[in-house]
Amino acid sequence: MSAADSQSKSVAWRVVRITLVAAALYVGFRLLPTGTNLSHMDFRVEGGNAIEMCDPASPQFLPVTTVRSPVSLGLVTTTPPRAGREVEITIVLKTTAGKPISPVDLLNVHTKLLHLMIVDPALMDYHHVHPKPLREPGHWAFSFTPEYGGEYRFFADFTPAATGLSLYASGQLTVAGAAPAPEQIDAAQTPSWQASSGGVVFDLQPAGGEIRARQETVLTLSLWRPDGGEIGLEPVMEAFAHVVAFDRDRTGFAHLHPLETNLAVSPDRKRPTLTFRLLIPNPGRYVAWAQINDAGTERFAPFWFDVK
Repeated sequence: MSAADSQSKSVAWRVVRITLVAAALYVGFRLLPTGTNLSHMDFRVEGGNAIEMCDPASPQFLPVTTVRSPVSLGLVTTTPPRAGREVEITIVLKTTAGKPISPVDLLNVHTKLLHLMIVDPALMDYHHVHPKPLREPGHWAFSFTPEYGGEYRFFADFTPAATGLSLYASGQLTVAGAAPAPEQIDAAQTPSWQASSGGVVFDLQPAGGEIRARQETVLTLSLWRPDGGEIGLEPVMEAFAHVVAFDRDRTGFAHLHPLETNLAVSPDRKRPTLTFRLLIPNPGRYVAWAQINDAGTERFAPFWFDVK
């Protein structure tokens, strides 16, 4: 065998060895656990009238109760819920095929795996909570204190690791106790772009002065104190504010985050201003709850408005 043939054979064997090593590494990486045992197909619903997964940054109102979701949300309480009393609740989150949805199956979005928005029938009592996972797969625990009696609605907002797209589910829980008086409801639901909470004035203004169905709108949230004092706006869930909008019938919601995403740039301390995008498909009456962290104190303020 000539020296050239020997060198050629050596190169060929080297290529074979590199190929085998690369193939072994590929197979090895493919066999590594990815965390979740759920796949994209576990979050699909066959047929029409099914909920659509969305970009987590989506600014649009999403129907939840009027469409079919691939996820079921069960609610279990330790004691009968009653207005004015804290109630401990366990959420049972599963796919429609019965597979439990655990922390490993979800992505961390805005510092949390699972966001839960809670509203009473009159949309006057709003809570934004983050259930904690329990040992039993698919079980999550939290507590809250309902202000009124009635059938509270729970909207879950989460992002499966298998899809990377936001998904939603809903549930209901009957709370014993008195509901708000009709005149109290009428007063609360009067349209207004201004509200107050904890000595802070919240002002939410749509571009052009109104919101129209099927047209994206930019909302500007301005905050100030009547006495001219400063507002120590701090991040809450990786944003300087959150806005969650519901329709009056509570069929769904829109979870909005500010366009100002650089948390290293603090808003003005005298009159902080933030902007949001919103798209609502249908006309009607809605409420938007704004949430801020004012120097360590969370404050909430509602805005009722009509979509033309």
